[in-house]
Parts: sequence; C-alpha cells; structure tokens
Amino acid sequence: MSNAENLVVFKKAHKLTIDMYKMTKSFPSEEKFGLVSQIKRASSSINANLMEGSHRKTDKEYRQFAVIARGSIGELKYHLLLAKDLGYISKKKYFDFRDRINEISKMLTGLMKAL
Repeated sequence: MSNAENLVVFKKAHKLTIDMYKMTKSFPSEEKFGLVSQIKRASSSINANLMEGSHRKTDKEYRQFAVIARGSIGELKYHLLLAKDLGYISKKKYFDFRDRINEISKMLTGLMKAL
C-alpha cells in the first residue's frame, strides 16, 4: 500500500478542496450551514477517505475507501451544479471545477484498478 499523500490524485484533490473553501467564502451567509457546509464536507471527504484507506491493512480495504472517495466526487459535482444554477458561481468557474473533478474521478478509477 502506498502513502496517500504521495499520490498525484491526492495532491490534486487537496488543491481542489482548498479552492472549494476559498470559493464558498463568497456564498450568501444563509448558505453557511447548507450548501457551503456540503461543498466543504464533500471535497474534504475525498482525501480523508484516501488517507484512511491507505492506513488500512489490505489493498482491498484501501480500494473500498477509494470507492467512497469517488462517491464524494459525485456529490461535489452536484453541489457545484446547484451553486451554478443558484447564481453563486459563474458558468466558467463551474466548468473549470467540473473539468478538474472529472480528472480526479478518472484518477481515482485508475487507483481502484491498481489496488
């Protein structure tokens, strides 16, 4: 098993999480416990699951946590779509984030296959 922090997918997902935290600072205050919380939770869950999986005993367990991380990607994709449709982020920003998310999703699929 590898140290998750050394993986390119981990580094890209971490950068995405940082960017999600920064982006949501401009959301309306009434979204603090709603959409903002959901976006932060879903984005940080990606790497939290990769980290936890990499500390498990077997590759099979690690793979399961990578599957959960990929599920968090799907959740984040929806929350960003909602943010775009509510006018909290621009279409350009949405599509930029979506492209990054799709890349991370593909990388997670590769990791799952490798484990």
